[in-house]
Amino acid sequence: MSLSVHIEKKLGAFTLSVHLETNGGVLGILGASGSGKSKTLQCIAGIETPDAGRIVLNDRVLFDSRSRTDVSVQNRHIGYLFQNYALFPHMTVAENISCGIRHIRDKRKRRQRVGDMIERMHLTGLADQRPGQLSGGQQQRTALARCLINEPDILLLDEPFSALDTWLKEQLLADLKQLLTYYDKDVLLVTHNRDEAYQLCQHIVVLEDGHVDSAGTVQDIFSAPPTRAAAVLTGCRNMAPARLMGGDVFVPDWNLRFHPDRPAPPDLCAVAIREQSFVPACEDNGRAVLIETVLERPFSWLVQFRYRGQAAESPSLWWQVDKNGQRPPQAAFLSVSSRDILLLHT
Repeated sequence: MSLSVHIEKKLGAFTLSVHLETNGGVLGILGASGSGKSKTLQCIAGIETPDAGRIVLNDRVLFDSRSRTDVSVQNRHIGYLFQNYALFPHMTVAENISCGIRHIRDKRKRRQRVGDMIERMHLTGLADQRPGQLSGGQQQRTALARCLINEPDILLLDEPFSALDTWLKEQLLADLKQLLTYYDKDVLLVTHNRDEAYQLCQHIVVLEDGHVDSAGTVQDIFSAPPTRAAAVLTGCRNMAPARLMGGDVFVPDWNLRFHPDRPAPPDLCAVAIREQSFVPACEDNGRAVLIETVLERPFSWLVQFRYRGQAAESPSLWWQVDKNGQRPPQAAFLSVSSRDILLLHT
């Protein structure tokens, strides 16, 4: 276990109460804006001070409210990649990277370390350039090089792609995933983006209103999100309140009763269905639907529909269909397997 965090801090309308541990690889903190993700990183780094709790990194206590231990930012030995990279605009690439090893007095050793990092981060030929002369990817690699040159015990990434357009984001995501292979210690990634979390992380902690809502491997959280917050953050839009009825699950809004293919949680509160899980059916094995709107995407159709007999005040559902040269879908009946209905607990 590399990092253990058990902290509380009052933040306006709610109290940040986070309990997490890293176990190798990349741990993602996934949450909506304002859920306390960045504050958690700042507490770990020492930029913010928790009101109570304990933070331990590699058996070294960084913060303990009881013993009044609070190691300074400089002495925590943590790499922190900020959202805007925080490069010094008046310094060159080499000078920015060199800031991470100011403690090395020998100029020859400093130049050697910086040169090695420039080569490793694929910045060769850019040592004398300033941040304003670099592309977005080059800026990110420079900032990451400054974080890693001091060989930190853990690397914290605070929404590193939040301000980028889609094309550049995908390219930098691929670059970062490759660059992280050079770093064999734990990484903590904060993001509100499900794709970033899925592609970069091995484990995920879902944060909602300052507390840990759920946690697990990235595969488990995405294939079977256990809570409403986890389902929403992993991209599920079709959701409705539900309750147990004998051995069945009843969804009043959809006038749907079904027998789950697995044990339902005793504190079941809702169900969810992903847009891709619906399939066209006939009257014998499907439910009648009324298609309201068909939206065209570059490679798929997004169909808004309602079940016939659905509660009038309940929201419409969404069905995504790959185009494959097909015309807009006009199914009169849809079905969904019980194994594709997510069972959510409180």
